Amino acid sequence: MKPATALAIPPQSIQQGSSPTRVYHFARPKSGSRAATVKNLGAPPRADTERQEAQVRDIFMKIDWRGNGTVSKFELVSAMAHDQIVSEFLQPGCNMRMIFEDEATFQSVLAILEHVFGSKEKIKCSDFVARFRPDDVGNSESVDDVHAIFDLIDTNQNGSISKLEFVASVQRNAKVSEFVLPGIDSSEIMTDEWSFDVVDASFEAIAGGKKTVHFQEFSKHFRKQDDDSIRRRRSRTDRAQNKVFIIGPGFGMKLNPRQCEIIENADYELYYCIDVPNPEQHDFNVSAYLGRIKEQMDTFQPDILACASKGGLYAVGLWQMGYWRGPTIIINAHPSLKNLPTGIPVVLCHGSNDEMYPTSRAELERLISTGTPNKCFLYYTANSGQLPSGQFARVGDKHDMESLINHDCLPRLIDACLCPDGPSDYMLRTWRERLTEERLSAERDLGYTPDDLFQISKAKSDGARKRPSITKGINVLFDVMPDSDEFKAVSEVFKSVPKEPPAYMLPPAETWKRTQIVRIERVKNKLQLSGSTKPYFTNVEDSLEEQGIDYEPGVHTVWAFHGASEEAVESIVTNPVAGFQPLASGSRGSTLWGSGVYFGRDAQYVAMGGSFCAPREDGTKQMLMCLLMVGMPCLGDPGHKGVLPFKAKPHRYNSTTDSMSSPEIYIMQHSGGAYPAYLITFKDAA
Repeated sequence: MKPATALAIPPQSIQQGSSPTRVYHFARPKSGSRAATVKNLGAPPRADTERQEAQVRDIFMKIDWRGNGTVSKFELVSAMAHDQIVSEFLQPGCNMRMIFEDEATFQSVLAILEHVFGSKEKIKCSDFVARFRPDDVGNSESVDDVHAIFDLIDTNQNGSISKLEFVASVQRNAKVSEFVLPGIDSSEIMTDEWSFDVVDASFEAIAGGKKTVHFQEFSKHFRKQDDDSIRRRRSRTDRAQNKVFIIGPGFGMKLNPRQCEIIENADYELYYCIDVPNPEQHDFNVSAYLGRIKEQMDTFQPDILACASKGGLYAVGLWQMGYWRGPTIIINAHPSLKNLPTGIPVVLCHGSNDEMYPTSRAELERLISTGTPNKCFLYYTANSGQLPSGQFARVGDKHDMESLINHDCLPRLIDACLCPDGPSDYMLRTWRERLTEERLSAERDLGYTPDDLFQISKAKSDGARKRPSITKGINVLFDVMPDSDEFKAVSEVFKSVPKEPPAYMLPPAETWKRTQIVRIERVKNKLQLSGSTKPYFTNVEDSLEEQGIDYEPGVHTVWAFHGASEEAVESIVTNPVAGFQPLASGSRGSTLWGSGVYFGRDAQYVAMGGSFCAPREDGTKQMLMCLLMVGMPCLGDPGHKGVLPFKAKPHRYNSTTDSMSSPEIYIMQHSGGAYPAYLITFKDAA
């Protein structure tokens, strides 16, 4: 068993009594860098066997002295101070008695907390184990891995690499090519002048003017790239503490100024690199300007690189030269972008109606799959299916990507790319920010899991009025008392309107507020809940865990609404197996986002956005409030026929939506993915 290499983690700087302000840099800033000394965090042995993972779990148990399944930062520091085994595991040689007397010791402990907790206040055992898996300890390669690449290049095994060996190995060996020049198509090196120039310049950067490279120089070059990347990455949520380096060409400072405005208004510290030319000129040599960009990046010390359109050529060049291996957000996939480098967080934004770089969704999904799972995210917008009128419910972005300036979308995508938990999880969390705090509070009271529904059913149904179902005589509906907290919570979610204007044409919110709730009934279908909903929930939770994603209530589960006729409602709530039948469902008149059962995030949309709720004889309407197990959603597509794309093989996406920025419609493709928790009877506003 080989010990893992030490992991360099940046200490989180502490500013007391200071309030960071926004800074814009349009010229090269003064020399000097933030930051301090980077300490090595001793990583435990690689967790590639059950025995090794058991060792990590044993350490967790020592830290979790309360035995409640989670540990806080205080508990971890306390355990390091009182248990030498824990201390030696996390930071060999660290004298915890000197933590408040020695700056280096204090900074090393901060580095440990940064690595173990990220942005979380508490972590579970699974989080702790995951932090010490090889894939989660940064981008550094072990000495043995670097040596293996060096040996593949050193074909004559004389202990040094010539330029000829370097070029030949990159061309013939995909593993070598991906390591030294991530994202480049090695097959084109000898036929494409620009590709050859990149390989040639890469060797010169390693060799420093010498004709041959020895292992020490080779290892130092690539380890420095990774150390720089790790040092630059931070997990702060305070935007004012994050530095964004923007490549000017293609970013639309004049043609699309609102794109810049929304970033500037988000309080980041910004640097615009504007002294490089349009890289799409005829016979333009991108590599000639990469050194200039690198100088400015080295001075500014950014947390993230942002580029758009033609600026993507420079981003590809920076990756291939090894000048940047940190978080990157790309707006519009440039045709030169064929693969993503591994180990680097990348957010890619593209619209289906891009008139400059038209790229199919299938190609974009292939491109995003070449990166590291859970580190890469495709923000894609597309046309819905056509309505009976021939119009689209939603329209995909053109090249200027209009959707990025709505709903705080572009800053959220920047934050997502910087999030240590991965951009997909972060974006899902921000979907909740579209809702009011009053609704979120009510949802928390109702719960977000099937077990929560069981508890409500058990605690609330005793003494509540119940009535048989309309036709079958099965007692599944229980009146929720109007004076109960449960009634108030359901009413709050039902009456709530989003903080931002909806994407669909609806009557004014004031009209919706006058809608009268006549009755709320809890659905207590134990067979459906235990036989369909809970097993599916467990499967989704297991799938997320296998992908290294922690299930989060309210993120991977949501409350939403479904309108139907009285007969359909009867069938849904009484079915002993599964209430919803996705294979036989679609939206009214057309399948806008693919086959499945459609749910509205907001009750107002279901009640007023179409003929979803048919009037009953007495003039009232009915709507189901449902708990959805959305898992990891992707954008819907009219061509989806129930089988969704792969997120990371063998795991597919679990559901679809109408938007990856602010979803207002969810589509479930599995019968166990939604449970009809409440039946709400209401009257339209007079």
